[in-house]
Amino acid sequence: MESTEAAGGSGPDGPELRFGCASFNQDSTSLALGTRTGYKLFSLTTVEKLDCIHESAETPDVYIVERLFSSSLVVVVSTAMPQRMNIYHFKKGTEICNYSYPDNILAVKLNRQRLVVCLEESIYIHNIKDMKLLKTLLNTPSNPSGLCALSITHSNSYLAYPGSSSTGEVVVYDAIGLNTVTVIPAHDSPLAALSFNASATKLASASERGTVIRVFSVPEGLRLFEFRRGMKRYVSISSLCFSPDGQYLCASSNTETVHIFKLEQLGPSGEDEAATWTAYVGKMFSAASNYLPAQVSGMMSQDRAFATVHLLSAAQRNVCTLAVIQKLPRLLVATAEGQLFIYNVDPLHGGECMLAFKHRLFGADDDEQSEGAEPERSEVTAQSCPSYAQTAALPPSAPVTATLTGQCL
Repeated sequence: MESTEAAGGSGPDGPELRFGCASFNQDSTSLALGTRTGYKLFSLTTVEKLDCIHESAETPDVYIVERLFSSSLVVVVSTAMPQRMNIYHFKKGTEICNYSYPDNILAVKLNRQRLVVCLEESIYIHNIKDMKLLKTLLNTPSNPSGLCALSITHSNSYLAYPGSSSTGEVVVYDAIGLNTVTVIPAHDSPLAALSFNASATKLASASERGTVIRVFSVPEGLRLFEFRRGMKRYVSISSLCFSPDGQYLCASSNTETVHIFKLEQLGPSGEDEAATWTAYVGKMFSAASNYLPAQVSGMMSQDRAFATVHLLSAAQRNVCTLAVIQKLPRLLVATAEGQLFIYNVDPLHGGECMLAFKHRLFGADDDEQSEGAEPERSEVTAQSCPSYAQTAALPPSAPVTATLTGQCL
Protein backbone atom coordinates (compact mmCIF):
# COMPACT_ATOMS: atom_id res chain seq x y z
CA MET A 1 0.00 0.00 0.00
CA GLU A 2 2.94 2.22 0.47
CA SER A 3 3.65 4.54 -2.41
CA THR A 4 7.01 6.20 -2.41
CA GLU A 5 8.15 6.95 -5.92
CA ALA A 6 9.85 10.31 -6.34
CA ALA A 7 7.58 12.81 -8.02
CA GLY A 8 10.27 15.38 -8.47
CA GLY A 9 12.94 13.11 -9.89
CA SER A 10 14.71 10.38 -7.93
CA GLY A 11 18.40 10.18 -7.26
CA PRO A 12 21.06 12.80 -6.61
CA ASP A 13 21.00 13.97 -10.24
CA GLY A 14 17.29 14.82 -10.46
CA PRO A 15 15.95 17.79 -12.45
CA GLU A 16 15.89 21.31 -11.09
CA LEU A 17 12.55 21.49 -9.30
CA ARG A 18 11.34 23.06 -6.10
CA PHE A 19 11.43 19.65 -4.49
CA GLY A 20 13.44 16.51 -5.08
CA CYS A 21 10.95 13.82 -4.08
CA ALA A 22 7.46 13.12 -2.82
CA SER A 23 6.40 10.02 -0.90
CA PHE A 24 3.32 8.82 0.95
CA ASN A 25 3.92 6.92 4.17
CA GLN A 26 2.98 3.27 4.61
CA ASP A 27 -0.72 3.84 5.42
CA SER A 28 -1.12 6.97 3.26
CA THR A 29 -1.87 9.24 6.21
CA SER A 30 1.11 11.50 5.53
CA LEU A 31 2.92 13.06 2.58
CA ALA A 32 6.64 13.82 2.74
CA LEU A 33 8.46 16.23 0.42
CA GLY A 34 12.19 16.57 -0.05
CA THR A 35 12.98 20.18 -0.93
CA ARG A 36 15.94 22.37 -1.84
CA THR A 37 16.11 23.61 1.73
CA GLY A 38 15.17 20.44 3.64
CA TYR A 39 11.94 18.47 3.88
CA LYS A 40 8.26 18.90 4.74
CA LEU A 41 5.69 16.56 6.29
CA PHE A 42 1.96 16.97 5.63
CA SER A 43 -0.99 15.33 7.37
CA LEU A 44 -3.65 13.80 5.09
CA THR A 45 -6.59 13.52 7.47
CA THR A 46 -8.94 15.89 5.64
CA VAL A 47 -9.65 16.71 2.01
CA GLU A 48 -10.12 20.46 2.28
CA LYS A 49 -7.12 21.29 4.45
CA LEU A 50 -3.50 20.22 4.01
CA ASP A 51 -1.65 20.66 7.30
CA CYS A 52 2.12 21.03 7.27
CA ILE A 53 3.02 19.32 10.54
CA HIS A 54 6.78 19.72 10.24
CA GLU A 55 9.33 21.57 8.15
CA SER A 56 13.08 21.14 8.41
CA ALA A 57 15.75 23.32 6.84
CA GLU A 58 18.76 21.51 8.30
CA THR A 59 19.55 19.33 5.29
CA PRO A 60 19.40 20.95 1.82
CA ASP A 61 18.58 19.24 -1.48
CA VAL A 62 16.78 16.21 -0.04
CA TYR A 63 15.99 13.56 -2.67
CA ILE A 64 14.84 10.78 -0.32
CA VAL A 65 12.57 11.31 2.68
CA GLU A 66 10.58 8.48 4.26
CA ARG A 67 8.39 8.62 7.36
CA LEU A 68 7.61 5.51 9.43
CA PHE A 69 3.80 5.42 9.53
CA SER A 70 2.63 8.34 11.75
CA SER A 71 5.60 8.14 14.11
CA SER A 72 8.36 10.70 14.61
CA LEU A 73 10.98 8.65 12.75
CA VAL A 74 12.08 10.14 9.43
CA VAL A 75 14.83 8.95 7.07
CA VAL A 76 16.55 11.58 4.93
CA VAL A 77 19.16 11.44 2.13
CA SER A 78 20.58 14.57 0.50
CA THR A 79 22.35 15.19 -2.81
CA ALA A 80 25.10 16.88 -0.79
CA MET A 81 25.96 13.48 0.76
CA PRO A 82 24.21 10.84 -1.36
CA GLN A 83 26.03 7.96 0.33
CA ARG A 84 24.82 8.86 3.82
CA MET A 85 21.45 8.14 5.40
CA ASN A 86 20.30 10.26 8.34
CA ILE A 87 17.56 9.15 10.71
CA TYR A 88 15.79 11.85 12.71
CA HIS A 89 13.27 12.11 15.53
CA PHE A 90 11.58 15.14 14.02
CA LYS A 91 9.37 16.00 17.02
CA LYS A 92 12.38 16.20 19.31
CA GLY A 93 14.52 17.78 16.62
CA THR A 94 17.32 15.27 17.17
CA GLU A 95 19.32 12.95 14.95
CA ILE A 96 19.06 9.32 16.02
CA CYS A 97 21.88 7.99 13.85
CA ASN A 98 23.47 8.12 10.42
CA TYR A 99 25.00 5.43 8.22
CA SER A 100 27.30 5.71 5.22
CA TYR A 101 27.38 3.26 2.31
CA PRO A 102 29.92 2.50 -0.45
CA ASP A 103 27.75 3.97 -3.22
CA ASN A 104 24.89 6.42 -3.74
CA ILE A 105 21.67 5.57 -1.95
CA LEU A 106 18.85 5.13 -4.48
CA ALA A 107 15.95 4.10 -2.24
CA VAL A 108 15.08 3.53 1.41
CA LYS A 109 12.11 1.39 2.50
CA LEU A 110 10.97 0.82 6.06
CA ASN A 111 8.35 -0.92 8.15
CA ARG A 112 8.07 -1.60 11.87
CA GLN A 113 10.63 -4.40 11.70
CA ARG A 114 13.12 -3.63 8.95
CA LEU A 115 14.83 -0.74 7.21
CA VAL A 116 16.14 -1.49 3.71
CA VAL A 117 18.69 0.61 1.83
CA CYS A 118 18.98 0.00 -1.90
CA LEU A 119 22.12 0.85 -3.89
CA GLU A 120 22.59 0.17 -7.59
CA GLU A 121 24.16 -3.27 -7.10
CA SER A 122 23.57 -4.10 -3.43
CA ILE A 123 20.88 -4.03 -0.73
CA TYR A 124 21.37 -3.53 3.02
CA ILE A 125 18.82 -4.86 5.52
CA HIS A 126 18.75 -3.36 9.03
CA ASN A 127 16.80 -4.19 12.17
CA ILE A 128 14.94 -0.91 12.57
CA LYS A 129 14.78 -1.08 16.39
CA ASP A 130 18.53 -0.89 16.90
CA MET A 131 19.72 -0.34 13.29
CA LYS A 132 21.90 -3.44 13.42
CA LEU A 133 22.93 -4.55 9.94
CA LEU A 134 21.42 -8.01 9.48
CA LYS A 135 22.20 -8.80 5.86
CA THR A 136 23.97 -7.41 2.82
CA LEU A 137 22.80 -8.64 -0.57
CA LEU A 138 25.80 -8.12 -2.83
CA ASN A 139 26.07 -8.25 -6.61
CA THR A 140 22.37 -7.83 -7.19
CA PRO A 141 21.47 -7.10 -10.85
CA SER A 142 22.10 -3.51 -11.88
CA ASN A 143 19.21 -1.44 -10.53
CA PRO A 144 19.94 2.21 -11.41
CA SER A 145 16.52 3.44 -10.29
CA GLY A 146 16.72 1.71 -6.91
CA LEU A 147 13.47 -0.14 -7.57
CA CYS A 148 12.29 -2.24 -4.63
CA ALA A 149 9.23 -2.74 -2.41
CA LEU A 150 8.87 -3.70 1.24
CA SER A 151 5.69 -5.10 2.79
CA ILE A 152 4.19 -3.22 5.73
CA THR A 153 2.25 -5.88 7.63
CA HIS A 154 3.22 -7.01 11.14
CA SER A 155 3.13 -10.72 10.27
CA ASN A 156 6.00 -10.70 7.76
CA SER A 157 8.51 -8.50 6.02
CA TYR A 158 8.83 -9.32 2.34
CA LEU A 159 11.24 -7.46 0.11
CA ALA A 160 10.82 -7.43 -3.69
CA TYR A 161 13.54 -6.30 -6.08
CA PRO A 162 14.62 -6.97 -9.71
CA GLY A 163 16.25 -10.33 -10.31
CA SER A 164 17.53 -9.33 -13.75
CA SER A 165 18.58 -6.17 -15.55
CA SER A 166 17.38 -7.48 -18.93
CA THR A 167 14.05 -9.16 -18.08
CA GLY A 168 11.22 -8.51 -15.64
CA GLU A 169 12.22 -11.11 -13.09
CA VAL A 170 11.21 -10.35 -9.48
CA VAL A 171 12.96 -11.72 -6.40
CA VAL A 172 10.78 -11.97 -3.28
CA TYR A 173 13.03 -12.05 -0.22
CA ASP A 174 12.08 -12.73 3.41
CA ALA A 175 13.68 -9.88 5.37
CA ILE A 176 12.87 -11.64 8.67
CA GLY A 177 14.15 -15.12 7.86
CA LEU A 178 16.82 -13.63 5.55
CA ASN A 179 16.23 -16.03 2.68
CA THR A 180 14.79 -15.96 -0.83
CA VAL A 181 11.11 -16.94 -0.90
CA THR A 182 10.45 -17.14 -4.64
CA VAL A 183 11.57 -15.78 -8.00
CA ILE A 184 8.78 -14.64 -10.33
CA PRO A 185 9.21 -14.30 -14.13
CA ALA A 186 6.81 -11.36 -14.16
CA HIS A 187 7.57 -9.64 -17.50
CA ASP A 188 9.69 -9.97 -20.62
CA SER A 189 11.05 -6.41 -20.26
CA PRO A 190 12.93 -4.95 -17.25
CA LEU A 191 10.85 -3.89 -14.27
CA ALA A 192 9.63 -0.33 -13.72
CA ALA A 193 7.37 -0.59 -10.64
CA LEU A 194 6.62 -2.92 -7.72
CA SER A 195 4.11 -2.75 -4.87
CA PHE A 196 2.77 -5.06 -2.12
CA ASN A 197 -0.77 -4.88 -0.80
CA ALA A 198 -1.24 -4.11 2.90
CA SER A 199 -1.42 -7.77 3.96
CA ALA A 200 1.54 -8.80 1.74
CA THR A 201 -0.51 -11.50 0.02
CA LYS A 202 -0.26 -9.82 -3.39
CA LEU A 203 2.52 -8.18 -5.38
CA ALA A 204 1.86 -5.88 -8.35
CA SER A 205 4.45 -5.29 -11.06
CA ALA A 206 4.90 -3.32 -14.27
CA SER A 207 7.67 -3.38 -16.85
CA GLU A 208 9.44 -0.57 -18.68
CA ARG A 209 6.98 -0.97 -21.55
CA GLY A 210 4.17 0.02 -19.19
CA THR A 211 1.40 -1.65 -21.17
CA VAL A 212 0.61 -4.55 -18.82
CA ILE A 213 0.32 -4.64 -15.03
CA ARG A 214 0.34 -8.03 -13.33
CA VAL A 215 -0.57 -9.12 -9.80
CA PHE A 216 0.95 -12.22 -8.20
CA SER A 217 0.20 -14.18 -5.05
CA VAL A 218 2.74 -14.02 -2.23
CA PRO A 219 4.61 -16.13 -1.29
CA GLU A 220 3.58 -18.60 -4.02
CA GLY A 221 4.31 -16.31 -6.96
CA LEU A 222 1.22 -17.35 -8.95
CA ARG A 223 -0.26 -14.89 -11.43
CA LEU A 224 -3.67 -13.76 -10.22
CA PHE A 225 -4.54 -10.76 -12.39
CA GLU A 226 -3.36 -9.09 -15.56
CA PHE A 227 -4.47 -5.59 -16.48
CA ARG A 228 -3.84 -3.76 -19.71
CA ARG A 229 -3.07 -0.08 -19.24
CA GLY A 230 -3.01 0.54 -22.97
CA MET A 231 -1.83 -0.82 -26.31
CA LYS A 232 -1.08 2.28 -28.40
CA ARG A 233 2.19 3.36 -26.81
CA TYR A 234 4.81 2.44 -24.28
CA VAL A 235 4.78 4.56 -21.13
CA SER A 236 6.87 4.93 -18.00
CA ILE A 237 4.93 3.72 -14.94
CA SER A 238 5.92 6.01 -12.06
CA SER A 239 3.98 4.37 -9.22
CA LEU A 240 1.74 1.46 -8.28
CA CYS A 241 -0.35 1.32 -5.12
CA PHE A 242 -3.05 -0.94 -3.67
CA SER A 243 -6.07 0.38 -1.78
CA PRO A 244 -6.10 -0.31 1.99
CA ASP A 245 -8.46 -3.28 1.50
CA GLY A 246 -6.45 -4.64 -1.42
CA GLN A 247 -9.44 -4.59 -3.77
CA TYR A 248 -8.16 -1.84 -6.05
CA LEU A 249 -4.83 -0.98 -7.66
CA CYS A 250 -3.87 2.43 -9.03
CA ALA A 251 -1.13 3.13 -11.55
CA SER A 252 0.28 6.48 -12.66
CA SER A 253 2.69 7.17 -15.50
CA ASN A 254 4.20 9.94 -17.61
CA THR A 255 0.86 10.28 -19.43
CA GLU A 256 -2.10 12.36 -18.33
CA THR A 257 -4.14 9.30 -17.25
CA VAL A 258 -4.12 7.55 -13.87
CA HIS A 259 -5.75 4.11 -13.97
CA ILE A 260 -7.54 2.29 -11.15
CA PHE A 261 -8.06 -1.45 -11.59
CA LYS A 262 -10.47 -3.60 -9.60
CA LEU A 263 -9.23 -6.96 -8.36
CA GLU A 264 -12.21 -9.27 -8.58
CA GLN A 265 -12.09 -12.94 -9.39
CA LEU A 266 -14.66 -14.60 -11.65
CA GLY A 267 -16.80 -16.63 -9.29
CA PRO A 268 -17.90 -20.22 -9.79
CA SER A 269 -20.69 -20.88 -12.29
CA GLY A 270 -23.82 -19.43 -10.78
CA GLU A 271 -26.77 -17.18 -11.37
CA ASP A 272 -24.93 -13.88 -11.11
CA GLU A 273 -22.11 -14.85 -13.40
CA ALA A 274 -24.31 -16.49 -16.04
CA ALA A 275 -26.82 -13.66 -16.03
CA THR A 276 -24.90 -11.35 -18.37
CA TRP A 277 -23.73 -11.76 -21.92
CA THR A 278 -20.26 -10.43 -21.03
CA ALA A 279 -19.92 -13.05 -18.31
CA TYR A 280 -20.89 -15.76 -20.81
CA VAL A 281 -18.35 -14.51 -23.36
CA GLY A 282 -15.77 -14.28 -20.61
CA LYS A 283 -16.34 -17.93 -19.74
CA MET A 284 -15.97 -18.92 -23.40
CA PHE A 285 -12.71 -16.96 -23.69
CA SER A 286 -11.43 -18.53 -20.49
CA ALA A 287 -12.18 -22.02 -21.79
CA ALA A 288 -10.67 -21.27 -25.20
CA SER A 289 -7.51 -19.81 -23.69
CA ASN A 290 -6.47 -23.28 -22.54
CA TYR A 291 -5.95 -24.24 -26.18
CA LEU A 292 -4.33 -21.04 -27.45
CA PRO A 293 -0.74 -19.78 -27.39
CA ALA A 294 0.25 -17.92 -24.22
CA GLN A 295 0.35 -14.52 -25.93
CA VAL A 296 -3.18 -14.86 -27.30
CA SER A 297 -4.68 -16.30 -24.12
CA GLY A 298 -3.02 -13.55 -22.11
CA MET A 299 -4.65 -10.90 -24.27
CA MET A 300 -8.04 -12.46 -23.60
CA SER A 301 -7.58 -12.55 -19.84
CA GLN A 302 -6.66 -8.89 -19.44
CA ASP A 303 -9.10 -6.43 -17.89
CA ARG A 304 -9.22 -2.71 -18.54
CA ALA A 305 -9.36 0.06 -15.97
CA PHE A 306 -12.28 0.21 -13.54
CA ALA A 307 -11.82 3.95 -13.01
CA THR A 308 -9.62 6.70 -14.45
CA VAL A 309 -8.37 10.20 -13.77
CA HIS A 310 -7.20 12.62 -16.44
CA LEU A 311 -4.60 15.03 -15.10
CA LEU A 312 -4.23 18.56 -16.40
CA SER A 313 -0.86 17.85 -18.00
CA ALA A 314 1.26 14.90 -19.08
CA ALA A 315 4.98 14.13 -19.29
CA GLN A 316 5.58 14.97 -15.64
CA ARG A 317 6.58 12.63 -12.88
CA ASN A 318 4.01 11.93 -10.19
CA VAL A 319 3.19 9.57 -7.36
CA CYS A 320 -0.26 8.23 -6.48
CA THR A 321 -1.96 6.39 -3.65
CA LEU A 322 -5.41 5.14 -2.68
CA ALA A 323 -6.61 6.09 0.79
CA VAL A 324 -9.72 6.47 2.92
CA ILE A 325 -10.09 10.09 4.04
CA GLN A 326 -13.12 11.21 6.03
CA LYS A 327 -14.63 7.73 5.53
CA LEU A 328 -14.61 7.93 1.73
CA PRO A 329 -12.24 6.30 -0.81
CA ARG A 330 -9.91 8.81 -2.45
CA LEU A 331 -7.19 8.84 -5.05
CA LEU A 332 -4.28 11.18 -4.24
CA VAL A 333 -1.80 12.31 -6.88
CA ALA A 334 1.25 14.45 -6.05
CA THR A 335 2.84 15.94 -9.16
CA ALA A 336 6.29 17.30 -9.97
CA GLU A 337 4.70 20.73 -10.44
CA GLY A 338 4.18 20.89 -6.68
CA GLN A 339 0.48 20.11 -6.52
CA LEU A 340 -1.58 17.50 -4.68
CA PHE A 341 -4.83 16.41 -6.35
CA ILE A 342 -7.47 14.57 -4.32
CA TYR A 343 -10.17 12.71 -6.26
CA ASN A 344 -13.34 10.95 -5.15
CA VAL A 345 -13.52 7.29 -6.22
CA ASP A 346 -16.85 5.54 -6.79
CA PRO A 347 -16.16 1.99 -5.48
CA LEU A 348 -19.31 0.59 -7.11
CA HIS A 349 -19.43 2.06 -10.60
CA GLY A 350 -15.93 3.40 -11.20
CA GLY A 351 -15.67 5.60 -14.28
CA GLU A 352 -14.07 9.04 -14.35
CA CYS A 353 -13.12 10.17 -10.85
CA MET A 354 -14.24 13.62 -9.75
CA LEU A 355 -11.73 16.15 -8.45
CA ALA A 356 -12.54 16.90 -4.80
CA PHE A 357 -9.72 19.33 -4.00
CA LYS A 358 -6.41 20.63 -5.26
CA HIS A 359 -3.61 21.77 -2.94
CA ARG A 360 -0.44 23.67 -3.70
CA LEU A 361 2.48 22.09 -1.88
CA PHE A 362 4.32 25.40 -2.09
CA GLY A 363 2.94 28.90 -1.96
CA ALA A 364 -0.55 29.60 -0.68
CA ASP A 365 -0.81 26.49 1.46
CA ASP A 366 2.43 27.41 3.24
CA ASP A 367 0.48 30.15 5.02
CA GLU A 368 -1.45 27.43 6.84
CA GLN A 369 1.69 25.91 8.33
CA SER A 370 1.29 27.63 11.71
CA GLU A 371 -2.29 26.38 11.94
CA GLY A 372 -1.21 22.82 11.14
CA ALA A 373 1.53 22.94 13.78
CA GLU A 374 -0.81 23.64 16.72
CA PRO A 375 -2.47 20.18 16.79
CA GLU A 376 0.98 18.64 16.44
CA ARG A 377 2.21 20.28 19.65
CA SER A 378 -0.88 19.25 21.58
CA GLU A 379 -0.49 15.71 20.23
CA VAL A 380 3.03 15.42 21.64
CA THR A 381 2.06 16.60 25.12
CA ALA A 382 -1.04 14.42 25.19
CA GLN A 383 0.79 11.16 24.53
CA SER A 384 0.50 8.85 27.52
CA CYS A 385 3.09 6.40 26.23
CA PRO A 386 6.06 6.73 23.86
CA SER A 387 5.47 6.40 20.15
CA TYR A 388 7.14 3.62 18.22
CA ALA A 389 9.81 5.98 16.95
CA GLN A 390 10.55 7.11 20.51
CA THR A 391 11.19 3.52 21.52
CA ALA A 392 13.74 3.08 18.71
CA ALA A 393 17.39 3.11 19.66
CA LEU A 394 17.67 6.78 20.58
CA PRO A 395 21.18 7.51 21.90
CA PRO A 396 21.46 9.50 25.14
CA SER A 397 23.75 12.13 23.64
CA ALA A 398 25.48 12.18 20.26
CA PRO A 399 23.95 10.27 17.32
CA VAL A 400 25.48 6.99 16.19
CA THR A 401 27.63 7.20 13.08
CA ALA A 402 28.64 4.15 11.07
CA THR A 403 30.25 3.42 7.71
CA LEU A 404 29.20 0.19 6.01
CA THR A 405 31.44 -1.67 3.64
CA GLY A 406 30.55 -4.16 0.94
CA GLN A 407 31.24 -7.24 3.04
CA CYS A 408 28.55 -9.89 2.88
CA LEU A 409 27.08 -10.88 6.22
